[in-house]
Amino acid sequence: MKLQRYDRSLINDYAETPEGYLTVRVPITRPGVFPYARQDGTVQMEAKLPDEIFSDRTMYSARSKPVTDEHPNVPVTLDNYQTYAKGMSHTDAHVEDLKLYVSMTITDKDLIQKVYDGKRDISIGFMSDVVAEAGTYNGQAYEYVQRNIEINHIAIVDQGRAGPEVAIRSDSDAWQIDSTDEGGKSEMAKIKIKGTEYEVDPAVKAHIESLTTSTEDEEQDKKKKTDALDALQGRFDALEVKLQNTERELANEKAKQVSADELDKKVEQRVTLISTTKPLLGDSFDFTGKTEREIKEAVIATAKQDFKGDGKSDDYINAFFDATIEQVATQGFSSTGANSIITGDASQSTDVNTMRMQRLNMRP
Repeated sequence: MKLQRYDRSLINDYAETPEGYLTVRVPITRPGVFPYARQDGTVQMEAKLPDEIFSDRTMYSARSKPVTDEHPNVPVTLDNYQTYAKGMSHTDAHVEDLKLYVSMTITDKDLIQKVYDGKRDISIGFMSDVVAEAGTYNGQAYEYVQRNIEINHIAIVDQGRAGPEVAIRSDSDAWQIDSTDEGGKSEMAKIKIKGTEYEVDPAVKAHIESLTTSTEDEEQDKKKKTDALDALQGRFDALEVKLQNTERELANEKAKQVSADELDKKVEQRVTLISTTKPLLGDSFDFTGKTEREIKEAVIATAKQDFKGDGKSDDYINAFFDATIEQVATQGFSSTGANSIITGDASQSTDVNTMRMQRLNMRP
């Protein structure tokens, strides 16, 4: 996995061109073993070995590379060159005094003025494979080796920073904390991680604190999203309750409609019952307040004077009533009183009396 890192040196040799540009010649990297602090507070020692730094691959990568004002937080490419580039390195990369040197020309007026004002630190941004490989170089032990080093850009950074800029390292997130001199000690900042205090480069501390701020921002964003989701859920629940209430109201209205229909049906049945039974019970029968069963029992009593409905089921009463009505429909009769039945109509009754008298007159 290739990682991006930054090395650092100083501008000691510079000159102005007739056009007003500034040309400088600087060492941009050297072999050595350097400590890199990781996010978890541990430190790993990584080696820049001469056969890697002084390889054709690395030396060629120093040629014609963008010069930037501070390190951008992304590698410089064709797509963002116009945004970050303030000049360009030359093609004279070479080894001198066990260091890799290259010349470069700064073409940005503001950056040139910053150099004149004292901003003269050089920090290269480069990509490399960090390989787990233990060993020693010049008596210093290391755990990893930087291989396939390719320089991406050369940054001019503020003077006085102890160590390089924060490295962009994908998932490893480490930073070089080398000092400006050979093996010297830089002033370290202190930071507490999970209750344990560590000494780290000030740039490392600043980056960790920025990560903490980012984490807090993420937590705030997460809370906002959670709150928004809760609010949305609340509105959904309210709409669901409203829907349930509406459905309940519709059901009640439907029930009322059914009740009205049933009432109409019962009224119709009552009218039919009264119109059917009134000829049998006579005009003197008072239907007011009488139940359907009481009316049916009265009809049955016209046909069976000693009828008592006590203890009889509704099914029994209904069957007896239906049979009585059927008999009336077949034979025909009317009532002139509560328990008086005369079969046939009035004319038929007169004929029957006449015939009875005639039979009496025939007696000797």
